[in-house]
Amino acid sequence: MKKIKSYEVKRIENEVEVTTYLDRLSYALKSGQAKINYQKDRIVDENRDIRYTNRYTLSNLFPDEDEVEVLKRELVFLTVENYIETVKDTRFLKKSDMRVFGKKYSHEDVYIKIRVELLTASGSAIFVMSFHFAERVFVYSNFPYNKNRGE
Repeated sequence: MKKIKSYEVKRIENEVEVTTYLDRLSYALKSGQAKINYQKDRIVDENRDIRYTNRYTLSNLFPDEDEVEVLKRELVFLTVENYIETVKDTRFLKKSDMRVFGKKYSHEDVYIKIRVELLTASGSAIFVMSFHFAERVFVYSNFPYNKNRGE
């Protein structure tokens, strides 16, 4: 495991773990029993170029669409090849890990960070912390399960 910030520890899950996670995410989204919570405005965005914010990215890529519906639709299409890493926030040990993905939209890299929490038998909550244009261009080495990695 590698530390990102003093409170974040990252790791690479094996391909089966990521596939299982994505299958469960897809099932929760398609069943209609998952609630999407997303951070439209984040404290970390206060001093950030607006182009790299959730608000800007979603309105730019999906104008005139409901953001929650867009996220429900788009998260279903994530694949193991989009996976970058898994992050544990050590400030909140009881919360589930966050998964980080990257995907191209309109020829631009988009950074996606999500956390899924099982609430009750009535469903799950999917927290979307990040869905914004990437501040740095993705390279194949960012994606451990990308078939084109290393080319």
